[in-house]
This record gives sequence, C-alpha cells and structure tokens, in this order.
Amino acid sequence: MQPVAEPAPEPDSETGVAEAATLEFGDTERGEEVFAQCRSCHQIGQGASDRIGPHLNGIFGRRAGAHDGFRYSDDMAMMGSDGLTWDIQTLDAYLENPKALVSRTRMNFAGLKDPQDRSDILAYLRQFSDSPQNIPEAAPTAQAREVELPPEVLAIVGDTDYGEYLASECKTCHQQDGSDQGIPAITQWPTDDFVVAMHAYKRKIRPHPVMQMMANRLSDEEIAALAAYFAQAE
Repeated sequence: MQPVAEPAPEPDSETGVAEAATLEFGDTERGEEVFAQCRSCHQIGQGASDRIGPHLNGIFGRRAGAHDGFRYSDDMAMMGSDGLTWDIQTLDAYLENPKALVSRTRMNFAGLKDPQDRSDILAYLRQFSDSPQNIPEAAPTAQAREVELPPEVLAIVGDTDYGEYLASECKTCHQQDGSDQGIPAITQWPTDDFVVAMHAYKRKIRPHPVMQMMANRLSDEEIAALAAYFAQAE
C-alpha cells in the first residue's frame, strides 16, 4: 500500500513580513556616495527643490505620488491612491527594481541590485526624514549644473507651437507619453534642466554623439522652444 502523501504546507503569509522586518539601515556616509547616482534627477537637503524628479526631503512616511506641486506619472499617483507609502520595505523594493513596483514610472533608473547599496542609501535618505524641521540646517547636497549658462539664455521664453514642430524629430526616439523604452523620457522635464542638458550636448560635456550632432544644429531659441513644448507635453 502506497503511503498517503501529506499535503504541501500552506505558504506562511508572515514569512515575507518577517523577511522585510530584517531590513536594516546601513552606513549614511557611504549612502551619500551612492546617492551620487540620483543627483541628476533628485535633490535633498538644504534648498532642495523639484527637478526632473521630486526632492526627497521627508520621503519616509510620505504617500507615493503625494508630494504637492510635482506631476507624477499616472501609475505612481494610482499606487499612492491605493495606499503605497514609502518606508524601508517599499523604498528598498522600489530602489531594487522601480518598474517592478510601479510599472510605468517615469523614473529612468535600472535599480540598485546590491542590497548593501540600498541599505546605505536608505540610511542617508532617512536623515532628511526623521527630523524634517532640521532640514534647512543640513548641508546642501544638490550638484552644480553641468553647464553654467548666461542668465539671458535661461530667461528665453520658448514658443511651444514652434517647439512642437521641432519635436517631430525628437519623437522618433523619445516617447511623447513619457514611457521609457530604452530611451530616456524627456516629457515633463523642467525647462531649465532641458536647456542645460542640450547645451551640455552642444559643448560635448554629455557624450552621446547623435545628441551632440542634433544639439549643435539648434539655436538658443530653438532649444528654448523644445524645452517649453516638452515641459507641458502630455
């Protein structure tokens, strides 16, 4: 007589919770070094402001997609409405693979695969969330711009209609809906960031040869027009 096989044990629903609870904060100083990968889009500390991504002061305990004044992707806003809140577990998962947690996030970042990197950067970020009233006294961490442009260049107000006309060539690679299909999204970029990036290509500070060629053909007014168009593109 064949022995009766015992039924497989039910999955322990508390296992995932227990594993998540073992996450620990790492080294804050090393976390600041890891954060260098994030500074092109995010600022944190004294004087931090929203750029391509929202500033990260007070990120712990904040509902996803809920930072006032920043326009999030529809999916990020939806996840926040469904209750996603940033804590050590959710931030760790997001940093490991952003698009696995929020499928159509606009954040063009492949993720930090090393658990120690994530642990260290979370320790660094937490410094600006534990006592948000002290943030103005924290050392500034925002990077200087790639190119220092004359104020009159940054002050040019671009013509969005002309920018839309010029953008047809850009949209052969960049997705207008802001999705990332191997090409970084440029929809909803702040105008100053867009202008600085294009001038960085013109001066060959940014290395992409095709972008260098395209940027070199554009006047200051044309760059401003493209920046104005993509800043408000849906």
